[in-house]
Amino acid sequence: MADDYDTIAKDFAEAVNMAPAELEKFLDSDDSKRVGWKGDDGKGSGESVGHESGRRIVAIKRKKKAELTDDDYAHMKKVVGYVHRHLAQGGPAKDKEQSDWRYSLMNWGHDPLK
Repeated sequence: MADDYDTIAKDFAEAVNMAPAELEKFLDSDDSKRVGWKGDDGKGSGESVGHESGRRIVAIKRKKKAELTDDDYAHMKKVVGYVHRHLAQGGPAKDKEQSDWRYSLMNWGHDPLK
């Protein structure tokens, strides 16, 4: 991967502001399961891309740096891009706390209200 792993790890740590246990708790909620794009994963699981990403983020955050793979770093870079793009949207003018915008970001490990 052309990008520097240290830079990706730093950007990921800044973008993902939820602890693994906090993210797991949210991923178990109805709001987490309800939001996001449910692309055709070929398995008919109905799981959103963001929800699946959240599970992977938890696994990545629980690994030691030496255990991270090229695929992990690629996913970390994807997470950073997603979080930055959605934060740039600014979210709804009212009721950000209960918004699908916030819940979608939280599936990707970022709580914009923190």
